[in-house]
Amino acid sequence: MMGVRTILGQWRSTAKEVWDRTLIVAKFLCVLHVTNTYICTPTLVYGPSMLPTLNLTGDVILAERISTRLGKVGPGDIVLVRSPENPRKTVSKRVMGMEGDRVTFLVDPKKSDRCRTIVVPKGHIWIQGDNVYASRDSRHFGPVPCGLIQAKVFFRIWPPEGFGSLRQGE
Repeated sequence: MMGVRTILGQWRSTAKEVWDRTLIVAKFLCVLHVTNTYICTPTLVYGPSMLPTLNLTGDVILAERISTRLGKVGPGDIVLVRSPENPRKTVSKRVMGMEGDRVTFLVDPKKSDRCRTIVVPKGHIWIQGDNVYASRDSRHFGPVPCGLIQAKVFFRIWPPEGFGSLRQGE
């Protein structure tokens, strides 16, 4: 009988320790989820559309989600936007115009110098890649609803030689 009590006591002690550690891990995961979803998120961005600002082979950037909710996104900012063409994709582009702005752009810079001017409609932004020769952006799919903006890029983490701020004017 004494052996059973000892074993039961050890099991309770072990079970309590496992439960306490599980709660710590669960709390950490909740904080991580809330931070990633509502505050700031690391993201891998790659491709030719944002050359030379972002690398073709990929950069790890930090993007904050608060400015987009407060309407603090403006021309010159790099943003993460849910692609209007493929909702499963997120694209990184530069904001070139806000609602009411007149934006003049090259229609097809590979083939001609023909320009077009549009007025960005209410509740929309105009986005373009820094590399106009290799970017699918508002020139192709038009103004983007502000609701598709997911985050504003502010810092590059990787590669080390590019480490630093990506904010406009810095």
